[in-house]
Amino acid sequence: MDVRLLPAPLRGAVTPPPSKSLLHRQLICLAQAGEFPCPPDPSDDVEATVRGLWALYHEKAPVIDCGASGSTLRFLLPLAMARGQVGTVFTGTERLLERPLPGDWGLAATAGGLRVTRALSGGQLPVDGTRTSQLLSGLLMALPGLAADSELVLTGPLASRPYVDLTLAVLRRCGVHIGQTDCGFTIPGGQRFRTVPLDAEPDWSAAAFWLAVRALGCAVAITGLRRDSLQGDRAAAALCRCLPEEVDLTDIPDLLPPLALLAALRPDKEIRFTDAARLRHKESDRLAATAALLTALGGRAQETADGLAVRGVACLQGGEVQSAGDHRLAMLAACAAPFCREPVVLRGADCTAKSYPAFWRDYAQLGGKVEHLT
Repeated sequence: MDVRLLPAPLRGAVTPPPSKSLLHRQLICLAQAGEFPCPPDPSDDVEATVRGLWALYHEKAPVIDCGASGSTLRFLLPLAMARGQVGTVFTGTERLLERPLPGDWGLAATAGGLRVTRALSGGQLPVDGTRTSQLLSGLLMALPGLAADSELVLTGPLASRPYVDLTLAVLRRCGVHIGQTDCGFTIPGGQRFRTVPLDAEPDWSAAAFWLAVRALGCAVAITGLRRDSLQGDRAAAALCRCLPEEVDLTDIPDLLPPLALLAALRPDKEIRFTDAARLRHKESDRLAATAALLTALGGRAQETADGLAVRGVACLQGGEVQSAGDHRLAMLAACAAPFCREPVVLRGADCTAKSYPAFWRDYAQLGGKVEHLT
């Protein structure tokens, strides 16, 4: 889907979609308790996890299509291995299958996918959490079901620690105990998961785009957000109120696009975003794609070794941009349009369904002007 976005102020109230980070974790824990709910109007990523869990627990030779969801792949891979489901095949987009899976998982390449060749047993397991915390979270959710005890030993600094804390909180809610050590985690085996209601807490990552728009002068109210949320991206509230000259993205990588938009419209101020090299392995090379999108609209953004340097301008010009198949880049383009002199043509606008199925509906309800080109 290609669209033309006309400059128009946004105003009104909006409730972000349920947190997909939270839903992934809840769905995996509930499956281990024997329940397989599907949330209403799920994002593409959450739907991939729903389908994948059903396949793991109900099919003899599961083939799990992860689509473009890195979370689905990295969470369900350890679960399949802990369940001893050797032969399970994970498929997905070409970009997904190229994304890193740090560590030795014993996977064999097949036509269009990756095949599980061995099971997980208990004992001591080294984990590299420097590039992604998702595999660690996947192990934390999978290992309690083993008969034997396990210990996860971190081999380097842990990135995105708030996402691991979110995993631990969901496990506690489901009655699972995880111990923490100076260098990792201990997981007693033989644990049983209990059923709990799904918690459809709004997503701070999605809310960050509306928070940035509001900080730039649009009268947008964001409803439903929990200030006591364990989502690391709740940091967006404070950052949108007061954006420092340097933003460390170690724990909040998904906030780069909305915060980069905010930085792009701070005239003559330079904001540096650091510790974000792993964003090159998202749905797009998000560092390069964010810089390219802002530059195409008349902003000033430059890649650095591990991040982005953005020097603000008074107003963006508009122009034609590509989503690069990245949902957060498509939302960035839409939220930039109200601050452009001329329309924004966005190629590949439909990828927002990956995390925010109702994005374009909400955008229009806030007064966003969208013309469909294809």
